[in-house]
Amino acid sequence: MGRFITCWNYIRRYKYLAAILVFLLIIGFLDENSLYTRYQRNVEIGTLRSEIDKYQAQYEAETAQLEALQNSPVAVEKMARERYLMKRPDEDIFVFMTDSTQSR
Repeated sequence: MGRFITCWNYIRRYKYLAAILVFLLIIGFLDENSLYTRYQRNVEIGTLRSEIDKYQAQYEAETAQLEALQNSPVAVEKMARERYLMKRPDEDIFVFMTDSTQSR
């Protein structure tokens, strides 16, 4: 019983400090909206925003390419030559392969 009274007197003496420490522990780590959780979510938001920017740039580039393909026969011919190795009847195509593509 003596130890309990000693501990109680110690807690009573430093009750404000104990309350602040408990508050910081709850706010910092234990709550579902803690500072640590908010930091992790902000990092995730930053990652997702950079991914959104990447996909937005890709979308804009492909939209411009699609518009060029719809409006320009020169662009259609260029894509057919580059991607599908198509050629005119009087032409020859030479394909150069690097070491990384030969091992496939």
